[in-house]
Amino acid sequence: MNLNYLDFEQPIAELEEKIDALESIKDDADIAKEMDSLKLKSELLTKKIFSSLSDWQISQLARHPQRLYTLDYIDSIFDEFTELCGDRAFANDKSLIGGIAKIDELTFMFIGQQKGRSTKEKIYHNFGMTRPEGYRKALRLMKLAEKFSLPVITFIDTPGAYPGIGAEERGQSEAIARNLFEMSTLKTPILSVVIGEGGSGGALAIGLSDVMMMFEYSIYSVISPEGCASILYKDASKAPIAAESLKLTSKHLKKHKLIEKVIPEPLGGIHRDPDTASMFLRKALVKELKNLLEVPIDKLIEDRHEKLLGFGKFSE
Repeated sequence: MNLNYLDFEQPIAELEEKIDALESIKDDADIAKEMDSLKLKSELLTKKIFSSLSDWQISQLARHPQRLYTLDYIDSIFDEFTELCGDRAFANDKSLIGGIAKIDELTFMFIGQQKGRSTKEKIYHNFGMTRPEGYRKALRLMKLAEKFSLPVITFIDTPGAYPGIGAEERGQSEAIARNLFEMSTLKTPILSVVIGEGGSGGALAIGLSDVMMMFEYSIYSVISPEGCASILYKDASKAPIAAESLKLTSKHLKKHKLIEKVIPEPLGGIHRDPDTASMFLRKALVKELKNLLEVPIDKLIEDRHEKLLGFGKFSE
């Protein structure tokens, strides 16, 4: 079993291994023909599998260990980036990266959550779970952006806000609520992108925006499928059932007008073709940011309020 492939990707992995095995002897005409046949078969199989993914399988893709993280995108799509650290009150939260960035002629304030890939990196970035000082750092940078008329771009990728005792003692819920309050009236454009996993208030605290975008195989929900299954069914193994009920994929969220745009992913997901995924993201950021910059600030905030007040439906 290839650990770089998810369970439902194993048939693809088997074909890829055969192709790799033939790679060293591809000079033979018959071998080269066999390789072309296997590559075509692999592509067709990938299209078939990815055309009918369940919500749980998409949740697994959103957490894929080889999926690009915030620092990967900073390196690949930003022309310039200057990091700004600390909340000026307690500490610098390493789970949240922030600073001034530039793409082409567009300069903006960037804020993004970073999970980490190796064990050492995961611990350093606290698995992408932000503490109160991280959200206060984000707010400091957003207010700085407002002062200097810079738009704000945020990348969301977290299982949720850090639930530790220290975080609660330092006001985790207040920090998240303060961000929501301030972002609702921030006098500068805000553009958010769910690049992987958008979990609970930990994601929403940097996701109250004028335009919310999601990668095709990312997720955005009030709770994780495992957490939902543990509460509703008292059994975390029923996460696949919970995932279907949560409607946490980009397809469902776009249908219900909770997000504005879905960014397509390369065949097989971002981890299969990082360069193409980065190109798609860069183009989407430039296009949407230019559109937002053309809207007068007063109209932008008015539209933001209407968007927020329009969320949710109920009947008596």
